[in-house]
Order: sequence, then structure tokens, then C-alpha cells
Amino acid sequence: MRCAVVGNGGILRGSGRGEDIDDHDLVFRVNGAVTRGFESDVGTKTSFYGFTTNTLKGSLKRYRRHGFTQVPQGPETRYIFIPANLRDYVMMASAVRRHSVPTGVDAGDRPWRYFGNGSQENFRMLHPDFISYLTDSFLKSPLLTNSRTRQLYMPSTGALTLLAALHTCDQVSAYGFITRNYASFSTHYYDPTMTPLRFYSNHDLRMESRLWEELHRLNLLHLYTRKH
Repeated sequence: MRCAVVGNGGILRGSGRGEDIDDHDLVFRVNGAVTRGFESDVGTKTSFYGFTTNTLKGSLKRYRRHGFTQVPQGPETRYIFIPANLRDYVMMASAVRRHSVPTGVDAGDRPWRYFGNGSQENFRMLHPDFISYLTDSFLKSPLLTNSRTRQLYMPSTGALTLLAALHTCDQVSAYGFITRNYASFSTHYYDPTMTPLRFYSNHDLRMESRLWEELHRLNLLHLYTRKH
């Protein structure tokens, strides 16, 4: 099974990779997964949408002006909850039961606003032990040794989704992920003007970039790159 995992990196703007992406058996997308107006670069198919409740809501707020007005929906789309904290379990339970969120910061929220009225089979969750292994071992960052950043650090949503795909698919291609020449591209492919990538202490994108290059070198995935 051939899978494409599509990040939001500006390297995809003008790439013309849309048909290649949609030609895969499964297509994974994350965060502000804008497709309308960028079909020739990023395709249209969405088999899985990966997120934490925080990134889902944050993306809908931050990228609405760029066209991200709802998460991908369709009969072929499934949703992967990434358990960053209790909030994700509560939201998923409500989505599966088709109930409003009963408690917590999302109390009163209606999951069908985001996911439609799909069946229970539409929802998945990454196992918390998988998240712990990736965070504490496989993607162990120097940020974990700093008392200030240790509580903030978590692998990026894109990294967790890409590694989940590597555990699921026979062949994986990664599009829109950070590469060593990231400064040549905007942060997102849908940015209306050039916006340099900023690094925050909750993710270690440079470390993730080195990993994608190494996995590409070992032919364990195909990483889309370009010079400019």
C-alpha cells in the first residue's frame, strides 16, 4: 500500500505534485490542510486527517483567512486523534457517541461541527504508549533536558502522523515537510506572502528534519525536496 503524508510546508507551493499525491492509495493530512485553490500542488484526496484537539481548533482559527474553514470531510475520510492530553480523549468520546462535550475546556462543543455525522468507524487514536515511545526515545530531543522546555516538548503533529503512516503502509512519501533549505520557502504553501519559518520550544523541527533526510537516505521513505 502506497501512502502520501502531506504537511503544510511552503515547499509545496508551485510544486505541481497534486496528481502524484492523489495517486497514492491513502493520503494523510494534518493541521491547516487547505486544498481548495491549491489542488495542482497538494491534491484533493484525504484518507486520514491527523490532529490534536488543540491543533485542530488552532488551525481553524489561525488559517480561516487562508481558506481552512473546516477539517476535511467526505465518505472516504477518517480522523486520527493524537492524545496530547485528556482533552483529546474527551473530544473523541463525544465524537464517537455523537454527544456534546460534557466537561473541560471544550464543554458544550459539538464534534459533528468538525467531523460531520460519521459513524464510530471514522475515528482512530494513536496509542499513548506509541506517543510516549516517540517522545522519550525515538524523537528524544535536547529540549527534554531543559527544565523550561521539558513540559512543553512534543513531536510535531506532522511527525507523529508521518511515523504512524510508516507503521501502517508499505511505501510512504512525505510532502511539505521541513528540509535543510527551508529558508527558501514560506512557512505554509497557502501563505499569501513570504513568511519565514519560526521555531518554537514545543517542537524540535530541526531534529525532525534530520530524521526525514536519514530515512530518505535509507530508502525507508521518499522525502519530497526541491532546490527553490
